[in-house]
Amino acid sequence: MNAALEREGPGLLLRDILRDDPQITAFAMVVRRVSPDILVLQGIDYDHGRVALRALRNKIDKDGGPHYPHVFTKRPNTGMPTGLDMDGDGRLGQSRDKQGFGRFAGQAGMAVLSRWPFDRQKMRDFSHVKWQDLPSASLPMSMDAPFPSFEAQKVQRLSSVGHWVLPVKLPHAPVLTLMTFHATPPVFDGPEDRNGHRNHDEILFWQKFLDGEFGPVPDDHFVLLGDANIDPVDGEGRKSAVNRLLADPRLQDPEPKRPGPVLQGPEQSGDPRLDTVAWPDDGPGHLRVQYLLPSSDLRVVNAGVHWPTPDTDVAAEASAAGPHRMVWVDIALPE
Repeated sequence: MNAALEREGPGLLLRDILRDDPQITAFAMVVRRVSPDILVLQGIDYDHGRVALRALRNKIDKDGGPHYPHVFTKRPNTGMPTGLDMDGDGRLGQSRDKQGFGRFAGQAGMAVLSRWPFDRQKMRDFSHVKWQDLPSASLPMSMDAPFPSFEAQKVQRLSSVGHWVLPVKLPHAPVLTLMTFHATPPVFDGPEDRNGHRNHDEILFWQKFLDGEFGPVPDDHFVLLGDANIDPVDGEGRKSAVNRLLADPRLQDPEPKRPGPVLQGPEQSGDPRLDTVAWPDDGPGHLRVQYLLPSSDLRVVNAGVHWPTPDTDVAAEASAAGPHRMVWVDIALPE
């Protein structure tokens, strides 16, 4: 789930958790209702001491939700200075001039909460990979020159937030490897379509990873999950990478759905039951942007999007937690 737990400045998320902010309370209730064994979050502010993450974990537990003795996070690329003009506007030091958009270091990072321990020694973080080092990278150009500059492309990381490969030690079972990320929105740029190219390549990274381009491929069961910030049918963006990923035979798309029937939006072609975010209709609208794709060897027992039917207290609670909805999949090891 993109938990929308990002604030305008450092320390404000912890403040709001301790104040029992209504949005955070609603989020904790959503976690309580879905009760996942492993919870992967995007859109959560990072702090070096992980104080806010542990406070959030304790709030979920206190509100009657699942207990997560194991938490994991790392510094994201958001808000990481580059010293260069990364968006071509001629100014330095702005939020868009960081390795990933951020008003401060660590804004809108990622985190994992789990009932079971992580194999931290085998965790791999690809957030440092340079964009230009991705095989078949689709780097933006303007006036037949690298955009915004050769110098900027030389230091630009691929990940706007991060790309992690994190094994989880299951009880009496093989390891389950989580592969997670949060791609940049393919909008908010100019005719060079810098964000569109980057979004495409952040998704493309996973196919290159599964092809062995970045070292050993997990030889155990794995799940690719995260916020790709793009719908395979509707909305803006370069859709080829996400559609190739959904069709990759090494993965399976259980197509988690919200309860139906659900009417299509005014400019929507895809199945609205697959949507995972409720952005305004006069903006991007309702789209499928969050994905949970188990490896093809795992058995999918059930799947869904926690999007309760309207006019209920539970629906109001899910809406109060933020625009995104929690996507869940129950999986079992093959017999």
